[in-house]
Amino acid sequence: MAQLHKNLTNKRLIQLLKSEKNINAALNLFNSASSNPSYTHSAAVFHHILRRLSLSDDPRLLPHITRIVDLIRVQQCSCSEDTALSVLKIYSRNLMAERAMEVFQKMKEVFGCEPGVRSYNCLLNAFVVSNKLDKAELFFKHFRTMGVSPNLETFNILIKIACKKSDFGNARKLIDNMWEMDLIPDVYSYGTLINGLSKIGDLTEALKVFDEMLERGLRPDVTCYNILIDGFFKIGDYKAANVIWERLTNDSCAYPSVVTYNVMISGLCKCGRFNEARELWERMTKNEQKMDLFTYSALIHGLCESGDIDGAERVYKEMAESKISPDAVVYNAMLNGFFRVRRIKDCFELWELMGREGCRNVASFNIMMRGLFSNGEVDEVISIWELMKGSGFLADSTTYGILVHGFCENGYNNKSLHVLETAERNGGVLDAFAYSAMINGLCKESKLDEAVSVLKGMITSGCKPNAHVYNALINGFVAASKFEDAIRLFREMGNRNCSPTIVTYNTLINGLCKGGRFVEAYTLVKEMLEKGLKPGVITYSLLIKGLCRSHKIEMAINLWNQVTSNGFQPDVQMHNILIHGLCSVGKTQLALSLYLNMNYWNCAPNLVTHNTLMEGFYKNGDLKNASVIWARILRNGLQPDVISYNITLKGLCSCNRISVAILFLHNALTNKIVPTLITWNILVRAVVLSGSRK
Repeated sequence: MAQLHKNLTNKRLIQLLKSEKNINAALNLFNSASSNPSYTHSAAVFHHILRRLSLSDDPRLLPHITRIVDLIRVQQCSCSEDTALSVLKIYSRNLMAERAMEVFQKMKEVFGCEPGVRSYNCLLNAFVVSNKLDKAELFFKHFRTMGVSPNLETFNILIKIACKKSDFGNARKLIDNMWEMDLIPDVYSYGTLINGLSKIGDLTEALKVFDEMLERGLRPDVTCYNILIDGFFKIGDYKAANVIWERLTNDSCAYPSVVTYNVMISGLCKCGRFNEARELWERMTKNEQKMDLFTYSALIHGLCESGDIDGAERVYKEMAESKISPDAVVYNAMLNGFFRVRRIKDCFELWELMGREGCRNVASFNIMMRGLFSNGEVDEVISIWELMKGSGFLADSTTYGILVHGFCENGYNNKSLHVLETAERNGGVLDAFAYSAMINGLCKESKLDEAVSVLKGMITSGCKPNAHVYNALINGFVAASKFEDAIRLFREMGNRNCSPTIVTYNTLINGLCKGGRFVEAYTLVKEMLEKGLKPGVITYSLLIKGLCRSHKIEMAINLWNQVTSNGFQPDVQMHNILIHGLCSVGKTQLALSLYLNMNYWNCAPNLVTHNTLMEGFYKNGDLKNASVIWARILRNGLQPDVISYNITLKGLCSCNRISVAILFLHNALTNKIVPTLITWNILVRAVVLSGSRK
């Protein structure tokens, strides 16, 4: 710090303050001068130091503001409105609207000046940024009382208020009023409204406002373009975003900024258009466009999501060469990418680097544990979990969800239950995902009482069960044929304002059909329709499969005719279920008719369809039609599998065509089909029976 002369002047102090680039050093210099009994600060010195403080966003400097304002009051130094404005801006930026109000009210007393329209605007904005919108509107009425005429900045703040309150009609009206008053709106006026509309997803109206600017002779700046591009990407409208991008590149008055490229690259990656994102990156490089941390982060994340980890590594290395230090977001994207392609060694190397660089956060631990679980590395997960707790990181709901789900998926239900109970006991944040994973894991082990206990604990802890939680437990009850419990839980969902989903209905319908309770299953389908839920292929397939399994073929056919006559289009799986049902009761001609009619539904039969029909014909002793189906398999370009050959071998052997069956076996071996135990059992049994008949 520069040494102060005992005969210090205001002019000299200002020179010294300007030479100090560090704000803390400048403050020390100012404080040193303040303690000099032969020196008194001037208005210019106060203005300089307060302006410097207003440019810093370090909240630790706030106590200095109060002390300097008190010094102005004690010295009774008459300052300009600009000096008071610096103080107002500092309090505004730090969301201290009430403190700003105190300064505003005492401007004459403390600074010796009256507040002008700029001070009124600054306080108005302080209320807005502190989200005290009602106070802001009340204060605006004070403008007229005090005879202050609103200016362009005032109207821009009022537009901001209207947009924050989602009162876009009023925001439009304010702009119209400005034109009527010959107070020409600027780019900020329109940009605020465009941004507000974009945030709520009303891009149609936002684009109209944008075009109105041009019609009225105002040239939109790059920020307006960026807002629209980002807005269209957020609603998944790539084409519209690209149109705005093209308009920007053709605009002679606005040019893409690094923010524009960031928005484009991020948006393209979110839309899955990774090649276009990479092309844009290359364009930036070619044009020597400066890239920032977000640019690298967006592209690395996108490439990792697409599975192009090699491309992500190239960008990562280029980032290092550009002297831009990766943050936790970049490291996490790379970590996730390595796990996606199962490069576990690279995951651990990166993890160690993140530790050395101090770039691990809760999300890093979550990614690491999820990736290790997916690779069955349970012991490593436990080590990472212990490291997380020992490093002082607080687990979030995602952490607990990963642990509970991961332990369950890897067969460690007891560990999973321990994590859940520990979290509940210690006030950990648990969400529905963690509870549904635990309930699902317990149901798979048929521990239904424990699963019910977990549900009760969830409700007691204040976490509202969602459909996934109920579906997991209902599925558990259905699997255990405890249909009454499943139905009771299903009805409980409605009482807890949790609407059953199509998955819920399908789970119950499947269980009821397996239990032969078709009337109740049909009632559920009717209930679905009444609630506006459209039964899909899965629902009808479950019903038809249940009916066929119970040999209620006529009912299955009637249901098929009913749904198809109403315009429902069955898929290949639904065809296969009914064809199998018809063949199982010997109705092969009806099954053949259904097969031949599949083209009407634009539905191509698959290998399962042909195998099912062929097996049905062989069971009926109809070798001719069975051979026709085999020929159709080959003609349709399908490759017979070991099941196809087993069906054929069994069918031929059952008709005592063993020599032909042997030829088919040779054909299977020629086509590199590996016979199974079933294959050899069929042939051995046929040979033994043939020998006994002789």
